[in-house]
Amino acid sequence: MARGYLIANAAVSDAGAYEGYKKLAAAAIAQYGGRYMVRGGAIEELEGKWAGAPRVVIVEFDSVDQARKFYDSPEYRAAREAREGAADMNMLVVEGI
Repeated sequence: MARGYLIANAAVSDAGAYEGYKKLAAAAIAQYGGRYMVRGGAIEELEGKWAGAPRVVIVEFDSVDQARKFYDSPEYRAAREAREGAADMNMLVVEGI
């Protein structure tokens, strides 16, 4: 079975409130078997014009279905509510190889 990867970029406007989101999100990710692969490290654009935000996060799950279960979970819903007004987020799920 192919792994599932959540890829997100965020433009944080309220760092204090975003810290609360990060704690809730990390707990939910762990609960649903996710593993951070990238979490806001340094970014260097190599090609093209990335319209993305300065913070990139990649989380690996055992499958796309498990990534969706995480995203739709009540635990992550609470994290998303905590993030409201603290960051603009783009997120997608990708099937790995």
